Amino acid sequence: MSFITSLQNSLPAWLLHVLQLALWLVLLTALFAPLERWFALHPGKLLRRQIGMDVGYYFLSSLLPAALLSLPVALMATAGQALMPAAWRQALQALPWWALLLAGIVLADFGAYWGHRLCHEIPWLWRFHAIHHSAEHMDFMVNTRAHPVDMVVVRMFALAPVTLLGLGGANAQGSLLPAVITIVAAMSGFFVHANLRCRLGALEWLVTSPAFHHWHHSRVEHINRNYAATFPWIDRIFGTHHLPAEWPSQYGLAEPGPTTLATQLIGPFGFAPGRIADAAAIHAADAAQVHQSR
Repeated sequence: MSFITSLQNSLPAWLLHVLQLALWLVLLTALFAPLERWFALHPGKLLRRQIGMDVGYYFLSSLLPAALLSLPVALMATAGQALMPAAWRQALQALPWWALLLAGIVLADFGAYWGHRLCHEIPWLWRFHAIHHSAEHMDFMVNTRAHPVDMVVVRMFALAPVTLLGLGGANAQGSLLPAVITIVAAMSGFFVHANLRCRLGALEWLVTSPAFHHWHHSRVEHINRNYAATFPWIDRIFGTHHLPAEWPSQYGLAEPGPTTLATQLIGPFGFAPGRIADAAAIHAADAAQVHQSR
């Protein structure tokens, strides 16, 4: 214990955070790698092509969005506390911790649904979100293949209803809600992206599954459906739910884009070669066609 305390006191905070993330990556790999081997939906291997890029995204998407979101989330929480009537704050403080937690997770998923959906329907946001859809395979590491701008937008939408409604500071448990929501979303994300032939039966009406999210990553056909991160019934409410008995046969984008970490990070800004801009226009037209057909 004294060694851990000494390590915490001697290392810079950022390096300690990197080491913690490395430990989590080892634990996640120890959990998902055997599962993806024993219950694989598609043949695959851990050290596949572009695994190095996805490891890079794992650290980048864990460090940068959190830093960029700290100030906006704090400001939203302050605004929520200031704008909410005293009676509302008292009602929130009277809620048991489990009710507050459940309400926060549901509200966050509603917010994330619309942030995610807008990243598909607004062309300039799609340029960033397309990075996540560029993977032509599915496994748990694809969860973190996301441009920092994309992650900031979706997380802002997820945390906005929680913080603006004052849930984030309702009581001691409520103050932990943003962190809990982020952890729940991360673990759910690793699970639904995993290369697992896993169906949840009747539970798929209530919570997302690999089958549900794999269809969201299908090439072209249903890429504009299944936006919810945790609760698929949100897609049912807004008419974007799709979950047949079979699985998609292909993943990725209809149009190729940048294939390295550096070009994917700067490509959406228009500073690198690639076809993300073309993909954005194609995707916007496809989205309009899907919505017209409903």
